[in-house]
Amino acid sequence: MNSPTEASAAGQAVYSKRILSIYDIWVLGISNSLIWKCRTKTILNWMNQSLTANHLDVGVGTGYYLNHCAFPDSNVRLGLLDLNPNSLAAAASRASRYTPETYQADILQPLPDQPQGFDSVSLNYLLHCLPGDLSSKSTLFDHLNQWLNPGAIISGSTILAEGIPRSLPARKLMNFYNQKKIFTNSADSRDELQSQLQSRYTDVELKVTGCVALFRARYTPSTTN
Repeated sequence: MNSPTEASAAGQAVYSKRILSIYDIWVLGISNSLIWKCRTKTILNWMNQSLTANHLDVGVGTGYYLNHCAFPDSNVRLGLLDLNPNSLAAAASRASRYTPETYQADILQPLPDQPQGFDSVSLNYLLHCLPGDLSSKSTLFDHLNQWLNPGAIISGSTILAEGIPRSLPARKLMNFYNQKKIFTNSADSRDELQSQLQSRYTDVELKVTGCVALFRARYTPSTTN
């Protein structure tokens, strides 16, 4: 495992086994529908459009999406990358039918060499949990690119705070999470996310549903920095 920064470690520390046991109900059930106004099914459908049978999931949560997604082939190579060992264990258990490869690492630090690249990668609800602003935490894409094959598809979702309409419950919950350092997204905006993606990738797609940005892009090494 690479050495996590103090800020990265703080952001993932909340995900104990107890918290993970209620995550699907609170986050994917209640919060997505009623507070962030982007249903979990919407995120799952977005993810399904970008999946390959050689896939890496980063920031794995409970493994819900991996348990419900539709891979295009029955012969799946699946990688799981997360700093939190509880999340890795939960996701690996739910996706055990794919015999996943697990990697415990801080995505904001350079990753170890990966001899076999991936053709797609998903990052759901990861960016808003990472420390820093979008400019600094987007270095994760530079680290990830070293694990991707040319033409690989990057897709994901993140909760924004700037430049989008937010209900009072959304503002209050987001402020609470930022105070507790569960989120660090008070300056995250659609424009900045799009800028960071376009500086690294081609075929960038981004749409906002409620408070959630859904994004997709293609890794084309000749055009990246």
